[in-house]
Amino acid sequence: MPAVSKGDGMRGLAVFISDIRNCKSKEAEIKRINKELANIRSKFKGDKALDGYSKKKYVCKLLFIFLLGHDIDFGHMEAVNLLSSNKYTEKQIGYLFISVLVNSNSDLIRLINNAIKNDLASRNPTFMNLALHCIANVGSREMAEAFASEIPRILVAGDTMDSVKQSAALCLLRLNRTSPDLVPMGEWTARVVHLLNDQHLGVVTAATSLITTLAQKNPDDFKTSVSLAVARLSRIVTSASIDLQDYTYYFVAAPWLSVKLLRLLQCYPPPEDAALRSRLTECLETILNKAQEPPKSKKVQHSNAKNAVLFEAIALIIHHDSEPTLLVRACNQLGQFLQHRETNLRYLALESMCTLASSEFSHEAVKTHMETVINALKVSLPQFGSRDVSVRQRAVDLLYAMCDRSNAKQIVAEMLSYLETADYSIREEIVLKVAILAEKYAVDYTWYVDTILNLIRIAGDYVSEEVWYRVIQIVINRDDVQGYAAKTVFEALQAPACHENLVKVGGYILGEFGNLIAGDSRSSPLVQFNLLHSKFHLCSVPTRALLLSAYIKFINLFPEVKATIQDVLRSDSQLRNADVELQQRAVEYLRLSCIASTDILATVLEEMPPFPERESSILAKLKKKKGPGKLPDMDDSRRSVNGNTEHSENTDTTNKSSTHSFTDVLNLNSAPSSGANLLIDVFSESSASPAATEVSEENFPRFVCKNNGVIYENQLLQIGLKSEYRQNLGRMYVFYGNKTSTQFLSFSSSVSSSDLNIHPKAVDPVIEGGAQMQQILNIECVSDFSDAPVLNIQFRYGGALQNIAVKLPVMLNKFFQPTEMTSQDFFQRWKQLGAPQQEVQKIFKAKHSMDTEVAKAKILGFGVALLDGVDPNPANFVGAGVVHTKSTQVGCLLRLEPNMQAQMYRLTLRTSRDSVSQRLCELLSEQF
Repeated sequence: MPAVSKGDGMRGLAVFISDIRNCKSKEAEIKRINKELANIRSKFKGDKALDGYSKKKYVCKLLFIFLLGHDIDFGHMEAVNLLSSNKYTEKQIGYLFISVLVNSNSDLIRLINNAIKNDLASRNPTFMNLALHCIANVGSREMAEAFASEIPRILVAGDTMDSVKQSAALCLLRLNRTSPDLVPMGEWTARVVHLLNDQHLGVVTAATSLITTLAQKNPDDFKTSVSLAVARLSRIVTSASIDLQDYTYYFVAAPWLSVKLLRLLQCYPPPEDAALRSRLTECLETILNKAQEPPKSKKVQHSNAKNAVLFEAIALIIHHDSEPTLLVRACNQLGQFLQHRETNLRYLALESMCTLASSEFSHEAVKTHMETVINALKVSLPQFGSRDVSVRQRAVDLLYAMCDRSNAKQIVAEMLSYLETADYSIREEIVLKVAILAEKYAVDYTWYVDTILNLIRIAGDYVSEEVWYRVIQIVINRDDVQGYAAKTVFEALQAPACHENLVKVGGYILGEFGNLIAGDSRSSPLVQFNLLHSKFHLCSVPTRALLLSAYIKFINLFPEVKATIQDVLRSDSQLRNADVELQQRAVEYLRLSCIASTDILATVLEEMPPFPERESSILAKLKKKKGPGKLPDMDDSRRSVNGNTEHSENTDTTNKSSTHSFTDVLNLNSAPSSGANLLIDVFSESSASPAATEVSEENFPRFVCKNNGVIYENQLLQIGLKSEYRQNLGRMYVFYGNKTSTQFLSFSSSVSSSDLNIHPKAVDPVIEGGAQMQQILNIECVSDFSDAPVLNIQFRYGGALQNIAVKLPVMLNKFFQPTEMTSQDFFQRWKQLGAPQQEVQKIFKAKHSMDTEVAKAKILGFGVALLDGVDPNPANFVGAGVVHTKSTQVGCLLRLEPNMQAQMYRLTLRTSRDSVSQRLCELLSEQF
């Protein structure tokens, strides 16, 4: 960088800043600023031409005034004029003013762009860097349109200096984030990968950031970066600190570059080449070994740099999930941080171990640290030196993740014990997790009932409706636990103070199954009624309404208490109740008990039938609570080649499943996860279809606009799906649920498809009775297609061979990427796609009710962006998207015009390929 001459000190600016600082009041400051603004304005409008130094000084003053919070409405042209100066300091101030004060809609943007072009073409590295910094700082769409094609050429040019390459890489990264559609992918992408071999580590660091972002969106274009990244990482981790002296930070060699390289490798699966894979394993082992070495410095910067590399290496090990030795070593080293004095390290260790707990290789190793985690959960130990609730929340997440059949009772008991003193902010989440674990691992359902009632006793205020609803569902669906549940709630209700949620559970269960304990004189019908009615006056209106329903059920179950209950219903407090719901129930129940015969009463008030098996509402509640806030933005998420997102929370559940009653149908046979989008919603729509030897397509249309649900079910097997797609890649999780109590033997599955590349992971040949197993399918769309793949399943049940074929819902619209467009851009593109073969139009009768919000949801679920304010008719729906295949991209525009009076739709699609238009029109029209 050029030296600043003595005359560039700008004494006038220093005096002005000093005057401002010496002002005694706000009024004095404003007066001084107004005086200075008037002086600057007169100088700029004067006849005498200002020299570069004066312009720079006055522009600096304007910039300072702006930073104080005052509006600046002049001086922009003088700043632009500074860009043409050959002096570094003048040009620098001009660019600084523009970066801060000039917006993308300014009339000066063309002049600014011309000045930037001149500096980029000057081959003066200092001027080029200033120009690149300005482009990155402004980052507007206009800047991207003007320079997105020029910057890659500068980046890969052989004669570009290292400092300029760094700036060019980071500038391109900025433009890619702000306007990704304007950054062209071309031959430069192959050349930019080789910057990983550059001699200058600053260039390598900047290039790695750029390649990582690009690889997340177009992994195939940057596959060659894997080998180069491994080679560079190997050289760094095996080098002595003196070898990379300029990039050694507190005795740690190039920590920032190491972290970036490890993140780049997380965009891809483990290398297939054995030599490359071995070299990467050696690098990771070296990082783990170095983390165990005695510290070379006691300063916190040294430990921070070393731990940053260590945690990123562990993240890569978890991402690959293929080296059992490394996974166990990572787990053991993380365990050493669980009692560390530094809160951040404990937090990161707990977070990483949550993810390790989902791996079949490291799950057992994680369980060995259970006592340490429990200690971290119970209290803020003095040696921890912190009362950070987030650490205890992560400890809860880890206990939840490491829970299995062998330790479920201990973990649930510890969570219940901690719940009494837990931080208020995490109590509801602990309640949900205890409820889920108790249900999942409830071999003995009497333990489940005890656990949930204890949960209500300890933290009744935090027990949501979903929890006690689920208890009712399970008790009603399981004959073997109904009597015990009635006895237990009856005993619990005898406590002087009962939480209202316990009264609700007690009222419901005794109203249904009180007869099962009525033989005991201590729980006779009259005793049960008096016990429930003693709580009546303390309850809210909804609970009172439930108790009234329990009373009328008692009349059916116990005729001997009919008169007592009728007296209660006949009382003024009921018949003249201020609440209309309670009054109506009392009147109707009283009349029903008086005029209905015994048979009619028994028919009307018969026992509740079993609830249909579906997704647990508790699991859905936890999913909503953990919510989007727990997830990284899409731009920052780390995606593997098959489109999977790696989270800091638990990742994909293991294929292994444990024997468990299938009655809960919760997807609970996979390891629990605290990540929001990993609580799998696969059983949201339970529907039965008969077994068939031909290809089952019954539920196929339901998945055109959604990715989760049950695709097939018969009396033996239920198949649930959860899918995620990104560009031309997809990943589908297939869940096979054995609904019987008998093993499925010789279980195998295969996928047949002529148009898609589908790679299924192997499955276990045995599914235990009542258990569930997961299979992952990695999908690649090569070109546009019309025929969906078929899943073929074969297994033996009771000695008989079963064959099932199911059409998988992988349609062309699954590979849509939504595209936002302005009204002008939309109709301009619409006209460009005006050829007859590019348009498909269909007019059809509405098959469902014409609801606007439902239609919007279906169009969004179809995969396109819904464009508001584009169509002149606000009742019409307009969408845009791009279908991504390996070979090409196909843009798509659609218009859906509803006619409410005629109950009809007109659907028009225009794409650049006629076969795509036809197929998309067929798929979407069937949804309305």
